[in-house]
Amino acid sequence: MAANFPEKHWYRLSALSLALWPASLLFRLLLELRRLGYRSGVLRALRLPVPVIVVGNLVAGGTGKTPLVLWLAAMLKRHGRRPGIVSRGYRGSATGPMEVAADSPVDSVGDEPLLLARAGGCPVWIGRNRFAAAAGLLGAHPDCDLLILDDGLQHYALARDIEIAVEDGRGAGNGLLLPAGPLREPASRRVDAWVVNSAPARAHGPSFRMDLRGEQFRRVAAPHDGVPASAFARKKLHAIAGIGNPKRFFDQLARLGLESVNHAFPDHHAYRAGELAFGDCDALLMTAKDAVKCEAFAQQHWYALQVEAELAPAFSDFILAKLNGLKTA
Repeated sequence: MAANFPEKHWYRLSALSLALWPASLLFRLLLELRRLGYRSGVLRALRLPVPVIVVGNLVAGGTGKTPLVLWLAAMLKRHGRRPGIVSRGYRGSATGPMEVAADSPVDSVGDEPLLLARAGGCPVWIGRNRFAAAAGLLGAHPDCDLLILDDGLQHYALARDIEIAVEDGRGAGNGLLLPAGPLREPASRRVDAWVVNSAPARAHGPSFRMDLRGEQFRRVAAPHDGVPASAFARKKLHAIAGIGNPKRFFDQLARLGLESVNHAFPDHHAYRAGELAFGDCDALLMTAKDAVKCEAFAQQHWYALQVEAELAPAFSDFILAKLNGLKTA
């Protein structure tokens, strides 16, 4: 299955992207008016009693925010902090603020919050109103002394202390704003730090490389059953990826020495069992984000790759210095 039709035109200049350019100008006008509203005080950003770190991106679609949020939570806990995570719950049916548990229904809370709740080791709350979700988290877990806002770079209604933008090797695509290009905001938008997934760091501004490492798989139908990548050598493999950049996952499988027939799906795709009934298949490989949506009908030969973000110590030092600076500001 192909990716969403407009996205094929976001990373090149095509007749469609040029035809949509006037619409992108209107989008920019509305965006600038909204930002002016917050800068002038007409619109008010609500502040929480604890520091807020925002992890987001300038482009629509995934760039690796979820692994970075998990890395941040783990790093902060190692340094004595007690973080909580707030997310919108994209593609989930829940609208009001609620806590996400490890056994929450994925169709209610969304795939990424469920992953965060299972792997983050800290409270996770969702809600379309991020401030209400954050307030709910702090009310239920008053020991939390810091919040990580997942995919909240454009959510100006919640005041933030540190902004981190994640991008991958695709960069800003064709450089145009939605809907002509992938940009939610102009590429010139300033943030405190850039994290670049599996590509060289930016030349300008604080920029840090992130790599996703992992060669262990777990059986989707039995999460405690793990196998190494070497177990799939010389097997007939199919692979699926419903993430922002499916090619990144398929390339990772190739680096592990695995040859697979690859099937790209749209980001956050809601899978049906019939879509994954591939013939001549010894094993079906997928991302952890895909796996949480396939557990209910998973077959015994389906496996999810387990990955972790890896960043240089300099990024830890940068974030901790920023937080320490807030205490004395």
